[in-house]
Amino acid sequence: MKRVVIALGGNAILQRDQKGTYEEQMANVMKTAKQIVDIILEGDYEVVITHGNGPQVGALLLHMDAGHQTYGIPAQPMDVAGAMTQGQIGYMIGQTLINELRERGVSRPVATIVTQTLVDKNDPAFQNPSKPVGPFYDEETAKKLAEEKGWTVIEDSGRGWRRVVPSPDPKGHVEAPIIQELVERGFIVIASGGGGVPVIEENGRLMGVEAVIDKDLAGERLAEEVKADVFMILTDVNGAAVNFGKPDEKWLGRTTVEELRRYYEEGHFRKGSMGPKVLAAIRFVEWGGERAVIASLDNAMAALEGKKGTQVVKG
Repeated sequence: MKRVVIALGGNAILQRDQKGTYEEQMANVMKTAKQIVDIILEGDYEVVITHGNGPQVGALLLHMDAGHQTYGIPAQPMDVAGAMTQGQIGYMIGQTLINELRERGVSRPVATIVTQTLVDKNDPAFQNPSKPVGPFYDEETAKKLAEEKGWTVIEDSGRGWRRVVPSPDPKGHVEAPIIQELVERGFIVIASGGGGVPVIEENGRLMGVEAVIDKDLAGERLAEEVKADVFMILTDVNGAAVNFGKPDEKWLGRTTVEELRRYYEEGHFRKGSMGPKVLAAIRFVEWGGERAVIASLDNAMAALEGKKGTQVVKG
């Protein structure tokens, strides 16, 4: 039996035109759970799941900002917000998987692990915060908050001013041994949600930091840790494309890691979008994984069978 780590994109939990109610998100997760159970039962795979949490963290930060402004309730730091939304989404995915399995007459243990992700305190990202988070502010308010709280703020695409935080490279997961043991015991594990809670280590002690880790890069580390055969990134497009959106656009089907790295270094993939997904796929195959897949959520099973999406293999 082969092992696959599935990295779920935001559309698995929240569609772009939705408000983000619990009912909307749960309905999306239920559809996603059906596809994952198809992979488990029909594809005969051991499955480990990771997921994004961007919209949920954004909403939580807005809630905390409103609570602080209106009632004086202290806002929690970014790392705590990450942990809270890991629990939220893990609960929804875990529950829907159990229910879907039971409907098909199958009993399998499912566990969500709130995961800490180690980063290097000397990572250059800490000197160059670049990831926008939280609510939009007018310029005066943003600069005042920056002075009071030591934030870095930028003007974001003409929509207002926002805080930006570092996005350091993930090195591994604190809970990796626990995750490995659960997988070996037959658990369906949900871990490293939202890239995990970023932590640094100083003098043998762990400490959370205000940062956001890319969930696909962290998912690739998770795939290494559980010795996955396949790393599959599910998103809202059919795969990776060269010259995306241009007349000479070319979708990549089966490609070698060497070819994909060349395209990556030529700058074909946007940093905040397809870029991290492609880099994660490259890293996994270079590490020794059998195959990395980038595909749309709707084509999950076909992509795992090699029929859809971008299939990244050794040269």
